[in-house]
Amino acid sequence: MSRIIVTGGSGRLGRSVADVLVSAGHDVVSLDRAPIGTDRFREVTVDLTDHAATIEAFEAIRPESVVHLAAIAVPFSAPEDVIFRTNTAIAYNVVEAAGVVGATRLLAASSPTVVGYGAPHGWRPEYLPLDEDHPLAPWNAYSLSKRVIEEIIAMAVVRDGDAVRYGVFRPCFVISPEEWEGAPTQQGHTVRERLDHPEHAAVSLFNYVDARDAGDFVVAWLRGADRIPNGSTFFVGAADALARESLDTLVPRYLPGTESQAASLASFAPAFSSKRAADLLGWRPVRSWRTELSAGAPSAPSVSAAPPAPAESSHA
Repeated sequence: MSRIIVTGGSGRLGRSVADVLVSAGHDVVSLDRAPIGTDRFREVTVDLTDHAATIEAFEAIRPESVVHLAAIAVPFSAPEDVIFRTNTAIAYNVVEAAGVVGATRLLAASSPTVVGYGAPHGWRPEYLPLDEDHPLAPWNAYSLSKRVIEEIIAMAVVRDGDAVRYGVFRPCFVISPEEWEGAPTQQGHTVRERLDHPEHAAVSLFNYVDARDAGDFVVAWLRGADRIPNGSTFFVGAADALARESLDTLVPRYLPGTESQAASLASFAPAFSSKRAADLLGWRPVRSWRTELSAGAPSAPSVSAAPPAPAESSHA
């Protein structure tokens, strides 16, 4: 058992990640501004934008590992300058505090938005499925802040070498357990509404991941961090797309001119490849909207197709 700080443990992703870590036998402490009042793990209230307060909290807990999730999690949910300043300051403070207390592992959450989809003046993928080698093109404060977080981790790898193991993961559109039951997702739509109206999910190329699967990835990373390249970045997504139609026809409908790139996305394959996580860590998602969507949620047509195996990237 190790002691692990999860920043942002009150969030839709943080709650599940902390819970999965507890189930794996770890001593988990959540740092957040708004505790949720759980008996599953300890909660400490702290403003992580405050450098001194962050270090003080870390010194009181003395974690061996850190999972950094805390951030303003939804693009345009606050003024752009606030999102950028908040997310980058928190990440820097957490990395610095982890170094002060001698934590030996730190995994930070980035976002698939760093590749630039949804840009107002147009965006086209160079290839599909998207993998970690695809060029980045952040176009708003949220995606830029996530890009900077990746650079903060890269800086720490150069600074600390292999004495500390660092990693970055880009979780796809997170769906928490209660959202399968009909609670609204982070964009305000229910999962059923996103399926019924593909335009809601089209902007993000229909990506998603169950929060518990993301928690399982965190466990896999903590176990395998010593045997993979330090500072590795991972896409973490479901093995299928959040859509009832196959993406080889659906993606070109919303991104005209991508027929050739999307041709590889037949049989319900996702637009984001998690192959690196499978190859390096042995992690594979086990939950799909086809298996998790509650029968009690608002009705919609059923689809019997089973989710495919994780997509193989066709990019060399």
